[in-house]
Amino acid sequence: MRLLRSCLLLLLTCAAATLAPSASFAQDKAAADQPYTREEDVVYGRKHGMALTLDVLRPKENPNGAAVIWVVSGGYFSSHDAIQPAFVAELLKRGYTVFAVVHGSQPKFTIPEAIADMQRSVRFIRHNAQRFQIDPQRIGVTGASAGGHLSLILGTTGDDGNPKASDPVERTSSRVQAVACFFPPTDFMNYGKEGNISLGENVLSGFKPPFDFNELSKQTQKFERITDEQRRHEIGRQISPVTHITADDAPTLIIHGDADKLVPIQQAQLFLAKYEAAGLEGKLVTKPGAGHGWATILVDMQTIADWFDAHLAKQE
Repeated sequence: MRLLRSCLLLLLTCAAATLAPSASFAQDKAAADQPYTREEDVVYGRKHGMALTLDVLRPKENPNGAAVIWVVSGGYFSSHDAIQPAFVAELLKRGYTVFAVVHGSQPKFTIPEAIADMQRSVRFIRHNAQRFQIDPQRIGVTGASAGGHLSLILGTTGDDGNPKASDPVERTSSRVQAVACFFPPTDFMNYGKEGNISLGENVLSGFKPPFDFNELSKQTQKFERITDEQRRHEIGRQISPVTHITADDAPTLIIHGDADKLVPIQQAQLFLAKYEAAGLEGKLVTKPGAGHGWATILVDMQTIADWFDAHLAKQE
């Protein structure tokens, strides 16, 4: 997660250094030359007086009608500036409309809050399927590291919506039809080995804010940090995708390096073993010798795209 965030920041820094104040014309021309259009800062929800936004990337030629949600997240840090379309170029090339979703970011917001944001984004996209010219029954999700974890959460916790909600978006399904992701955490209660709890401790000690769970106190009417160990462990299980596996979950592909020290490949193996036991379709692609990210990761987006081609194809 730290590696991905560092790479993104490096890309952004280099880009900023090369842009002159008079570069707007060049930027406009570059955008016109791209094989896709980009609609920025679409508001998919609001919380604490702030807007939650996503960008819509649409292929200019031969859209296939399917959508892929790209969870823009590394270390549960999420930023509009981290949206680098090169990451999803293969998906755009094959006709997918890509929704780059930014969730409430650490250090302000925690993992349960990021999960709620991502679930809201799926409902919003499906509710507005006609506006975005996509098939609401052909939605996939992808991401890497924290983005992979949130992708798996969407694949395992989707529901049909709340029919009693006053907001029509909340009455809409949050289910996705396929998941394909890179090196995701899957079980924070058995992290690397059975019984090893990692909720901002151990190997994840550099990511404390996302695990700094809080809730509204009935006594003080203020949000307070949860320190009770039993309650923290309960939340740890709730945010672990492996906890939510049921027979109606989406087909799932995980690509993972077998030398990953931040998110052990055991996480993918554990998840997919339980997936198989539940009679679900899952696949692990192992990258020998690879750690938490690798130089040729964009090449592996072809494998991601192949998975979506197989599972989001239009039914005749």
